[in-house]
Amino acid sequence: MTADSEKNINSFAPAGASDDFDAGQLDLEDRQSLRRVAGLSTELQDVSEVEYRALRLERVVLLGVWTDGTLAMAEHSLRELALLAQTAGSEVLDGLIQRRSRPDSSTYVGAGKAAELADLVIASAADTVICDGELTPGQLRKLEGVVRVKVIDRTALILDIFAQHARSKEGKAQVELAQMQYMLPRLRGWGESLSRQAGGRVAGGGGIGTRGPGETKIETDRRRIRARITRLRREIAEMSVGREVQRGQRRRREVPSVAIAGYTNAGKSSLLNRLTGAHVLVDDSLFATLDPAVRKARLPSGTPFTLTDTVGFVRHLPHQLVDAFRSTLEEVAEADLILHVVDGSDADPRSQIAAVREVLAEIGARDVPELVVINKADAADEIELKGLQLAERQSVVVSARTGDGVPELLAEIDRLLPVRNAEVTAVVPYARGDLLARAHRDGEVLAVEHTDAGTALTARVPRDLAAELDQFAVTVG
Repeated sequence: MTADSEKNINSFAPAGASDDFDAGQLDLEDRQSLRRVAGLSTELQDVSEVEYRALRLERVVLLGVWTDGTLAMAEHSLRELALLAQTAGSEVLDGLIQRRSRPDSSTYVGAGKAAELADLVIASAADTVICDGELTPGQLRKLEGVVRVKVIDRTALILDIFAQHARSKEGKAQVELAQMQYMLPRLRGWGESLSRQAGGRVAGGGGIGTRGPGETKIETDRRRIRARITRLRREIAEMSVGREVQRGQRRRREVPSVAIAGYTNAGKSSLLNRLTGAHVLVDDSLFATLDPAVRKARLPSGTPFTLTDTVGFVRHLPHQLVDAFRSTLEEVAEADLILHVVDGSDADPRSQIAAVREVLAEIGARDVPELVVINKADAADEIELKGLQLAERQSVVVSARTGDGVPELLAEIDRLLPVRNAEVTAVVPYARGDLLARAHRDGEVLAVEHTDAGTALTARVPRDLAAELDQFAVTVG
């Protein structure tokens, strides 16, 4: 690597310089330099000998293109990519950012900078380059040809993490569907290893019917992947029927539903455990929850409701995943209230909020009432918390770890949930203890008294149960 290249790679813009660019204009030094992002660090292989990419993330270098926003925002995005890479099981060696108006259509960062990246890969003995964006098949192929190690993009990295964390049959099917959709346009191979042609001299004198092009291996694999995608879609549709039946039962009982949504690692599962006493997996890592968990809880008023923990979102969540997990994400779209959990201690919580709302709009949940829950208050800056509360008027500050703010959160949920129960007063015969049990289980019992005729009951219950209790209703004088 030349002295000038070393200078370019290690250069940083002065504080505030990122705000001085005119619209569409880039300073020459910024346009030509690669910026090393500090604090990311945690056998070379000839890719021409590999038929298809198998994600084996071990020693990686991160690469980003800074097209808009501030330098701090670009570095924050690359640090998030480093967390994703570590979650996938890799060791992050270095991270570089190039300032460009748009990613290079050929090699993502331009031919000259790609050559400098290749020198860095050799010097650090990295075996993988991860790009902070979704690359086209052509960009992947050409950049791989320059750096001579495996190159993957942000989408492939997230898909790999999902594949590692999927536990249920439906979750595994959804992840596989997303991977197949991503892989289909990116199938490629090298040289003769792909040939399954039976024509010409390859046929070896096979005679009539064996001459001609035949079907190449890549065409065969594309056909098999399309068939697998069709099969997976059918299986996921069949498995989603069970969830729809459960949702229908809850609707018939008129039990309000609350969905917990938010950025990955914002503390959604911790909040579910705090509110319901459940023991859902909690881990300080990205995408620890993939399979939705539904738990029942009661508000201080006694009203029962269901809480659903969902998969976390992230910036630039792959469309393949949104499509594959659509049946799971319907739990959010059909909820009565969304608890939008935000990590109050994050360096850029406002961009997390924007990324989550983008996905909520994509799944048709834009019109569902939303309560912003600013979590991790015990680790957040008080000034930042005040700013978030001013920006999000309908919000509550809590700490799922310590329990601070949880009573206020429950009161807000009680206020925002629709009132579905009807109040009834009835004398229920002792022979109909099943109705009393349902009133206690599904409703809010206000008063109960045992009389000679039966159990005098005043309660707020779901409307279907209220209709059954009407035959025993009494008039309060």
